[in-house]
Formats: sequence, C-alpha cells, structure tokens
Amino acid sequence: TSEALLMWPYALALPACAVLAVLALRQRFVIVTVTGDSMFPTLSPGDSVLVRRVRPGQLRRGQVAVVEMPDAGGDQPAPPRGAVRRHQWMIKRVAALPGDPVPEGCLPEVALGRLVPDGMLFVLGDNATSSHDSRHLGYLPSERLLGIVIRRVHAAPFDCTRYPTRG
Repeated sequence: TSEALLMWPYALALPACAVLAVLALRQRFVIVTVTGDSMFPTLSPGDSVLVRRVRPGQLRRGQVAVVEMPDAGGDQPAPPRGAVRRHQWMIKRVAALPGDPVPEGCLPEVALGRLVPDGMLFVLGDNATSSHDSRHLGYLPSERLLGIVIRRVHAAPFDCTRYPTRG
C-alpha cells in the first residue's frame, strides 16, 4: 500500500535519532565509579556518579571534579572526549582555581607560590587522611579535567566495618 511506503522513512528516522541522541549524551556525560576513600563521607567506594564534561573555565570552587591522575613522568596526552575507560581518574573537590590563594595549611612543598598559577588547579579530598591530592601532587593541569560530578547515580552499600563509629 502507498501509506506503508510513505511510513518507512519515519520508521528508520526514529532509531537513527535515538542513536544520535545517545552519542551526543555520551559526549557530554560520563558515569564514573568511586574506588577510594578520599571523598568519604561525601562519596564512598563503589558509588557511581554522573559526570558532566566541562571546560576548566566553567569550574567553581567547592565543586567535586574528576581529574586525570598524573603519571610519574608528567607527559600526558589531552583527556579523551570519547571513552574514558583506559585512564585513571581521581575525584576531588576543587579548593582553588587559577589566581586563587591556596588554602591555609595545604601548600605542598612542590608549590612555589601561594597563588594557583594559570592553567592549574588545586584539589583536595574530603577525607584528608586518605586523600592523595594537591597537598602531595602539587598543582594539577586544568587540561586534565574530565568534568564535574552532577549527582550520585548508585550508592554502594555502607560497610560499617570499613568505617567504624567512634565512642
């Protein structure tokens, strides 16, 4: 029938639009799983978080960000805009942006000045005793930024043996 022949382009367009929408969303959002204690109690190991890719200029102090972990040599290619599985990421809170003073008591030995240099970030974990962050690593290149945490999408079950209560 002629009506069926007229409908087949629409039948193909819907799945094609769905595929394009998924691809566009994957370019903008990523799900990352927390693996360490550095952001406890805000985030726990096993939590999954939704990360929105942003440029460094869109960051604000206090936001929880995902940054590529520096390697020992310091030579790193730009972070990926597609799959993020082959990279090691760390989730930290943005403590200072370029031009901001480094928070008191946090200045690492490798940091030469008290203001964060252009193109760099100063990040801290919420759990200072378990966090390997800018206090140890110094300033991190802002080009290593993947994005900011928008929300937790899956909370891991709480392990009271891992985090005993006091008293």
